[in-house]
Amino acid sequence: MATKAKAPVESKVVKSVKPKAELEKVEKKDLVKKEVGKEVKVAVEFEKLPSLKEMLEAGVHFGHSVKRRNPRMDDYVYAVKNGVQIFDLVKTREMLGMACQYLTDVVAKGGNVLLVGTKGQAAPTIRAEAERLGVSYITTRWVGGLFTNWDQLKTRITKLIEMKKKFELGDYKKYTKKEQVLLKREMDRLERMYGGLVKLEKVPDVVFIVDPTKETTAMREAIARQIPVVAICDTNCDPTFVTHVIPANDDALKAVVMLTMAVTAAVEKGLKLANSRK
Repeated sequence: MATKAKAPVESKVVKSVKPKAELEKVEKKDLVKKEVGKEVKVAVEFEKLPSLKEMLEAGVHFGHSVKRRNPRMDDYVYAVKNGVQIFDLVKTREMLGMACQYLTDVVAKGGNVLLVGTKGQAAPTIRAEAERLGVSYITTRWVGGLFTNWDQLKTRITKLIEMKKKFELGDYKKYTKKEQVLLKREMDRLERMYGGLVKLEKVPDVVFIVDPTKETTAMREAIARQIPVVAICDTNCDPTFVTHVIPANDDALKAVVMLTMAVTAAVEKGLKLANSRK
């Protein structure tokens, strides 16, 4: 993984090298001008987006080195800084707002969402937020065939649910201690694999992914089943099959947490709207 160092900026047009202080001045002066137009318009629809300043401080704007760039992400890049691509934060924030609004609309209409993030920067936040909201998630490893072989996978999820109920009710106490240990071991194995999917009653209506480059199997299965994908995409990602791209740093902890929290806030808003319509 390339190191995303903070260094001077070299624009795409190769105008000049700007020190960090000057870059921040440009971003606060020029980019914030756009914020008055684009950012405010987005904020009307979804009010919990981080500001440009907050995104800048979290390092959301740092991409990968030019050597690792995917040309399809060039439209979201503002400049190149000592060989490292820099995202256009105004565009990032605008697209984050669009993605959040889309998630809110889907969930508000009764759709279910699956949150996927197995990399260390994303897993703890996704798990905590998903459990708080009561939505499905995957934070350990992708379960192969989850979408493409759903009927078979659903039986295993159902088995886990039934085993947990029986343990809670004490139905397994009639077995010997050795048998109880084996049953508990099997339940723990199923919990590791399917614990975050117990609330998933059908193939999800939308999937949120942190770093599609890492979650390649999830992307392939979503494409095969034509499931919309909302994803945080760094400059090394291929956004071709992503329904709503959030162009941003997917490696920095603060950046990933900030964007994930905005996404889960959108899901929470959709859940409240769905409940109010019942």
